[in-house]
Amino acid sequence: MDMEELKLTVYFEDPFWVGVFERTQNGTLSVCKITFGAEPKDYAVHAYVLRHFYELHFSPALSARQHVQCSNPKRRQRQVQKQLSGAGVGTKSMQALAAQREQLKTERKQQSRAQQEAEQQRRFEQKQRKKLEKHKGH
Repeated sequence: MDMEELKLTVYFEDPFWVGVFERTQNGTLSVCKITFGAEPKDYAVHAYVLRHFYELHFSPALSARQHVQCSNPKRRQRQVQKQLSGAGVGTKSMQALAAQREQLKTERKQQSRAQQEAEQQRRFEQKQRKKLEKHKGH
């Protein structure tokens, strides 16, 4: 059973409005957090999703329970009201965002380390060239 569910929660996180995409797919949960800035209108959020959805960087997948759709319309309406009145983002989503931050942090460390090593190598080669040029002059 290949079931995918996508949920967007927009909430105010001082001083910006933030949107959290939660993608549940085959029992795994991955999350992406975007910052809107000023309070976004519904049509602005819709336009953002249409334009930039494929550019979003989702976190590594975590295992999650798969929610089964209930067929009772009254129950669905109660669930919608509960979601609208609730705070929004769940703990699994926060864990996924933390995992994404850690992953980006390690990638940044690797990149900066590689840049530092390249810069050290460049300086060393420059010193060697200067030394040779000074020596050739005599």
